[in-house]
Amino acid sequence: MSDYTNKSREELNRLVTDNRIKLQAFRFAMSGGKTKNVKEGRNLRKEIARALTEVKAKNA
Repeated sequence: MSDYTNKSREELNRLVTDNRIKLQAFRFAMSGGKTKNVKEGRNLRKEIARALTEVKAKNA
């Protein structure tokens, strides 16, 4: 969590959009049956949530 507090709001927003793109690609690969690492989706969702939590904390 501490590495998110050191980043600026723009960096966090870029991180969120990149992770959302990765999550979309992961879901597409899951439907095609090409993915071996099934925990990757959960980890991406957690990373998105952590970054968005920090963005909201910086806005307040």
